[in-house]
Amino acid sequence: MSAKEQTIGFIGLGAMGRGMAAQCARKGFSLVVNDINPQPVEYLVSLGAEAAASPAEVAQRCSIIITVLPTGREVDAVIMGADGLFDHAAPGTLVMDLSTIEPEMTDKLHEVAAARGFRAVDAPIGRLAWHAERGESLFMVGAEQADFDEVKPLLEAMGTTIHYCGTGGTGTRTKLVNNYLAIISCQLNAEALALSQRFGLDLATTLDVIHGTTATNGQLKVNWPNKVLAGDTDPGFTIDLAHKDLTLILGAANHARVPLPVAAAAREAFSGARSRGYGGQDFSAMADVLCDLAQIERARIEEV
Repeated sequence: MSAKEQTIGFIGLGAMGRGMAAQCARKGFSLVVNDINPQPVEYLVSLGAEAAASPAEVAQRCSIIITVLPTGREVDAVIMGADGLFDHAAPGTLVMDLSTIEPEMTDKLHEVAAARGFRAVDAPIGRLAWHAERGESLFMVGAEQADFDEVKPLLEAMGTTIHYCGTGGTGTRTKLVNNYLAIISCQLNAEALALSQRFGLDLATTLDVIHGTTATNGQLKVNWPNKVLAGDTDPGFTIDLAHKDLTLILGAANHARVPLPVAAAAREAFSGARSRGYGGQDFSAMADVLCDLAQIERARIEEV
């Protein structure tokens, strides 16, 4: 039976999950949704989904369940914990976790699923909340080939780019490598633009120079013109979440005995931003953090 013919559970309707679940609903998938916040559940119901009172009810009604949860702690509790999904799901149920969590927790998910007669896929999300709303997410998938083939139509409904990274756990590990570069880029960009502001340089000209050399990067060229440089620091991906991911990255690197001194320094910079109240802002707002700290005008440009 194809994914289109099955009832799909969706647990976790935050900034990313809400948009992706909406894409599935609009594209004809039968959805049962659950979240601790009633507002996104009501929104999904307006699109044709059915609400479930608990993860247990989702497990009882669905053969494929998607989870998008804040940390590994919630993944453990919701899926594998007492009264979690695995305590109520039918044998053979497939759980696809889209969360960004510790590799060790992803490994546990695959191991426990196999031991208890279930199937697991790790498919963390690339790109930002506005991509999710538009069905333009990117996914990095770790799974057995047959399980990947089964969930691929769902991933195609939610995104435009799907990378099969290998067996269980490879998706999560690929995500950490990707986020390492994305988050570090924000810190580097913030420092560079603060320096440009202190020098009194024309920002448009400075950006033209940067984008014409190998100094440029995707955050500065694609994301920042729509966010902090336009004065929009409403979160697509918060400074708090970036700090969380840097903590995951450093923990995983420590476990693998890979030194990451730049990641350690960047995490402390993000810690400083959080301590000053910027944690809920978009991670591009690190540019504002640096300019405010140096008491110079924030980097803004009307046309980039």
